[in-house]
Amino acid sequence: MMKKRHLTGFIALGATAALALSGCSSDGGDNGDTGSGDGEAMGTITLGFLPAWTDGLSTAWLLEDQLTKLGYTVEMTDLTEAGPLYTALAQGDVDIYPSAWPELTHAEYMNEYGDDIEDLGTYYDNAKLTIAVPSYSQFDSIEDLKGNGDLLDGRIVGIEPGAGLTAQTQDSMIPTYELGDEFELVTSSTAGMLTELDTAIQNEEEIVVTLWRPFWANDTYDVKDLEDPEGAMGEPEGLHFLGTSGFAEANPEAAELIAGIKLDDAQYAALEDTVVNEYEGEDDKSAAIDEWIEANSEAFDTLVTE
Repeated sequence: MMKKRHLTGFIALGATAALALSGCSSDGGDNGDTGSGDGEAMGTITLGFLPAWTDGLSTAWLLEDQLTKLGYTVEMTDLTEAGPLYTALAQGDVDIYPSAWPELTHAEYMNEYGDDIEDLGTYYDNAKLTIAVPSYSQFDSIEDLKGNGDLLDGRIVGIEPGAGLTAQTQDSMIPTYELGDEFELVTSSTAGMLTELDTAIQNEEEIVVTLWRPFWANDTYDVKDLEDPEGAMGEPEGLHFLGTSGFAEANPEAAELIAGIKLDDAQYAALEDTVVNEYEGEDDKSAAIDEWIEANSEAFDTLVTE
C-alpha cells in the first residue's frame, strides 16, 4: 500500500542559499544512506527549484506527489537564482533539480558543474527562449527594434540577472542585432517583468520583454514572439530532470519513475496552469497535482495514481 503524501520540510530561502554556497548537507541530502526498499526505508529526497520559474515549480510538486507515493520522504528547497541551485545540486545539498535547461540556457552551469550532476531524463523537448511584445505592437521581428530605441525608452525588460535567458539576450541577441547602442537589458525578477508587461498592456503601450515557452504567461497575456531570423535566441531545447551525482544508483526506484515522465504540450500546459493559476496563492500545491492526475491518469507510463 502506498504511503500517504506528506511534505516534511520547506527550507527558507536565506538558509538554503547559505547551505548551497557553503556545501553543508541538508537533512536527508546524503543519498549514500538512502537505498531502496519499502515505506520509510526509501529515505529522503530533496527537490531544489526556483518558484518564480513555474516550469520547475510545477514539476517539483509533481515529483513530490509521485516520490511520496513510492514511499520516499520529500523535502522542498526553494531558491531565487540558478547559480546557487546548480551549486547545491553538484555538492549534494539538493538531490534533484526538477526542470533544468542544460542544453543551451543553462549550458554555462553545466560546463562548470556537469561532472557532479547526472541527467535523469527529459520530460519536455520543445522549450525555447523568446523576445516578446504585446500582440498589438507594430514590431514583428527582432530586426524591427533597431532604430526604435526612443520609442521603447531604450529598455528590454528582463528577468533575474543570473538566468540563462538573461545571458542569451545580453550576450547573443543584443550584439547579433546590433542593439547595444540603443537598448539596455533591464533585469530584476520574473514577477517584476510580468508586472511591467501587465501595466504596459493595460495602457496599450509598447514594451519588449524576455520570455520563454512553455510558460503560462504566453496564454495569460496577449503577446506575440518576435521573429528571430538570425537564431540569436537559440534552438528549441529539452527540459530535464537533473540529479546529484550517484542519485540513480542510490535511488533506483525514483530514477526509474522519473525517467518515464514525458509530457506533451497539452499535458504540460494543463499541469502548469493548474499549479500556478488555479491554485494561485496556495503554498501547498498537493491538491493541484491531485486534480491534474485525475484528468491525466495516463500522462506517462510510470505515473503512480494511488
